This record gives sequence, structure tokens and C-alpha cells, in this order.
Amino acid sequence: MKILITGATGQLGYDVCRVLSAREIEYRGIGSAQLDIVNENKVHAYLESYRPDAVIHCAAYTAVDKAEDEPERCFAVNEGGTVNLARACRDIGAKMLFLSTDYVFPGDGERFYETDDPTGPLNVYGRSKLAAEQSLREVLPEHFILRISWVFGINGGNFVKTMLRLAETHDTLTVVADQVGSPAYTADLAPLLCDMIATDKYGTYHATNEGICSWAAFAEEIFRLAGKAVTVVPTTTDAYGAKALRPKNSRLNKQSLTAAGFARLPDWQDALGRYLSELN
Repeated sequence: MKILITGATGQLGYDVCRVLSAREIEYRGIGSAQLDIVNENKVHAYLESYRPDAVIHCAAYTAVDKAEDEPERCFAVNEGGTVNLARACRDIGAKMLFLSTDYVFPGDGERFYETDDPTGPLNVYGRSKLAAEQSLREVLPEHFILRISWVFGINGGNFVKTMLRLAETHDTLTVVADQVGSPAYTADLAPLLCDMIATDKYGTYHATNEGICSWAAFAEEIFRLAGKAVTVVPTTTDAYGAKALRPKNSRLNKQSLTAAGFARLPDWQDALGRYLSELN
């Protein structure tokens, strides 16, 4: 099997490449420097030339607040780029796995979102990823969509690294406490993606580490495990005042994984401990 990974310089794409390398599976990891996924002709030519058996599409526009100011660019990358890849995959008979997000949901209530629940994104980024999902279903009926949330990994920036950096200069930090979800460690997600793409178990899935927490509780656990004496002061989403609205409920039901025979990921606290060891 020959696999193409987009977004290979990002957090998840980087770890997917590491897993494929360890499994001695032929792959090519590319970033925007190697292929502009917004350019349909270039995408088609690239896939025609390389002819992968599958594409794991990790590349995305992920600057959530910035997207509010440049929605056209966000949609061009997230929806347009996904459509271009889907069409090229269709034309060469390749499988495609697309990474989506908890942000496709409105985030109300406290229930765990099912894969087929009504969507209703609150921000431009979420709308662009939902549009990508919908377009992918139309272009490539047999596909994988994997919604993830609160991602952290060794390559690139994330909430954990930000908290650790701020802990060097602060003994008190204010963190949002009314957004609840599940962190997802890329070293745990990556093997799942590689397992999934090797099957024909097409459909929409949710995947995060097990357990839930607020961002404030996540920060407290980061500092506890890292041995940092930082006091976390809880605040509300409204008081924090980010440009883009965020869902307050990002709980995702992972029963879809179990039903398809895929292993669930370890608890988020366990993942965080291993991640901190990896960072050190």
C-alpha cells in the first residue's frame, strides 16, 4: 500500500508519517511547499503522478480566530482543497481519509454528540470543515471522516506547549472553564488513522482520548504533571472574549469506533503524561 499524507509538517501529519515509517509502509508526506491543495490542476497532476492507494488528508487552515477575518481563504483551503483531493482520489481509485473537527457542532447542552447528530457550527472554521465534509460525501461516497478535538502533539504549537511556556513567567493563569471536551494526543490518533485507512470500513467517526475535562482542568493537570506551581483561575468564554465563538460542549461519542472494531484511545491524563515525557 502506498499512502500520501497532506499536512505532514503539522502535528497529526507528522505523527502519521512516523507510524507509517515504523510499520515500513510506503508513504510520502507533503506540506504546502510541495503541493498547493487549493490548485485543482496541480492536485490532479500530483496524484496522477504519484498514484497513491490512499490519501490521509491532515492539511487544513486551523487559525480559528484569523478565519473570521479571511473566510474566503479558510474555505478555499478547507473545503476547496478537500474537494480537489477527493476528485483526484476518485479519478485514480484511491481511498481518502479526511480529518474534521468537533467545531461542526453547535456545542450546546451536555450530551455526547453522535456522528449523525445535527450540525451547526458557530464560526467560520467550523463551517468550512462542515462544508468539506458535505462536499467529500458528494464527490467520494466511499470515504473516511474522522472528527477530532483539542489536538496536541510533538510537532508544532498547541495548548500544552502554550501553558508550559506561560508557566515560566507566570504563577497565576486565567483559563476558560465553561468549554468541556476531550484532548487528543497525535501519537495515539496516528496509529488509528493508519489502521483505518487499511480497511474498507468507510463512514464518519469520532476519535479523542477517553475522558472529558474543561480547558481549565486540562491546564491544572498539565501543571500538576509537569511540577509547575501555577494557580489556574477559571473564567468564562464570554469573559475571555476570543474573536471566534467556540462550542461549550465538545463531548464526542466514540461508539462509532467500537462498532467498527477499532480500539478506543487511552485516557487523556495517561496521554498527557506520555506527551510530557516525550517533550522532555
